[in-house]
Amino acid sequence: MEKKRYLTRFILMGIFFLVIGALLGLGISGLIKKPAEKLEVKKERKILYYRNPMNPGIKSDKPQKDDMGMDYIPVYEGEETPTEEPGVFRIPIERVQKIGVRSEAVEYRPLKRVIRTVGIVDYDEKKLYFVNTKIGGWIENLFVNITGQIVNKGEPLLTMYSPELVSTQQEYLEAIKAGKAMKESSFEEIKRGAESLIAVTRKRLKYWDISDEQIKKIEEDGIVSKTMTITSPAKGIVIEKPAIRGMFINSGESLYKIADISTVWILVDIYEYEMHLVRLGQTAKITFGSYPGKTFYGKVVYLYPYHEPTTRTMKVRIELENQNFRFMPTMYANVEIDAIVSPKTLAVPDTAIIDTGERQIAIVDKGDGRFEPRLVKVGTRAEGYAEVLSGLRSGEKVVTSANFLIDSESNLKAALGGIAGHTQAPIEEKKPPSGIEKRPEEKIEQRHLQH
Repeated sequence: MEKKRYLTRFILMGIFFLVIGALLGLGISGLIKKPAEKLEVKKERKILYYRNPMNPGIKSDKPQKDDMGMDYIPVYEGEETPTEEPGVFRIPIERVQKIGVRSEAVEYRPLKRVIRTVGIVDYDEKKLYFVNTKIGGWIENLFVNITGQIVNKGEPLLTMYSPELVSTQQEYLEAIKAGKAMKESSFEEIKRGAESLIAVTRKRLKYWDISDEQIKKIEEDGIVSKTMTITSPAKGIVIEKPAIRGMFINSGESLYKIADISTVWILVDIYEYEMHLVRLGQTAKITFGSYPGKTFYGKVVYLYPYHEPTTRTMKVRIELENQNFRFMPTMYANVEIDAIVSPKTLAVPDTAIIDTGERQIAIVDKGDGRFEPRLVKVGTRAEGYAEVLSGLRSGEKVVTSANFLIDSESNLKAALGGIAGHTQAPIEEKKPPSGIEKRPEEKIEQRHLQH
């Protein structure tokens, strides 16, 4: 009996512990399920709409992809983005970093421009000399008989025989003798007549370019010279030589053409849009292929007052010193003219300007992934910078890179609507009727219009 009683107690205690364990297990599982239920409630937050990942202004009431294949981002209740000021759009910070957007401050700076052109070396027209005679005769001797020969000023070029010159010399010597004989005469009229004859014949010799030294030699020697010597009027190079020994020459006929090339001209063509930058006295940096590594400096001395009708350019003359005659006419020269557009003006990098053909736009970086397209007016562009006439203020930051990526990824047209003073509401993505799929051509066309 006692054994049965102990067995009964043991069985009852086992049943008791089994019941207690079952109750504890149910309680713990209930506690575990309660947080899970709470998480499920949190996941079921209300989705207000789906927004374009690149342009928060574009939204849709259904999940979809944008033109780049990116999923629209769901916006839950309580997560709406604050309303931006008109014309401002956002790009996610991670996307800004990925496309490499760089910005630079708008500031005042000196604006310079280098005008680069090609010139041709030419003779200095003020230093060209034609050698001829004012009396006819025959060439007896040629001292300079090679084209290209360098001559010095006063150097003999040729001698010529002129019967008229010989007779005039004889008259001059006779007049001198008569003057000496009449010097002691008591008749003043005879004395004045002799002096007048001397003066007239001397003047005739001078008119024929007989030098004072030659006339003095005739007086001292008392001998008529058969020939007359023609000398060089300047130091230079003989560039033409029609004179030939023994030929007869008429008065005024060209015998030599001599060019003094101690200075030369460089003639360059400047395009119409650069004409306002060229001024007299500007320094020009000149290089020649014949002298690699060497730089020479000339000066702008003349602006020709006409345009070339075919090239629509203006010709500019630069004067260059020509030591040792190393610059020869018809040589090509590379010319750079430093022109100061403005000593201090508001400017931005040239890459910050988006020129659509109808208007010019700069994208202002407002920080935190916010950008504002701004209509601007640009003046002269020089050395990578553009002069800002209106639309930007000093200290503002403008995007200098990835402008066109921003343009294509953010619906710039919609943002520009805010510039005109219109409130830019979120743009609803128009969906085709159910069951109708957009053709690829329509998608491409819309993307081009949007860009």
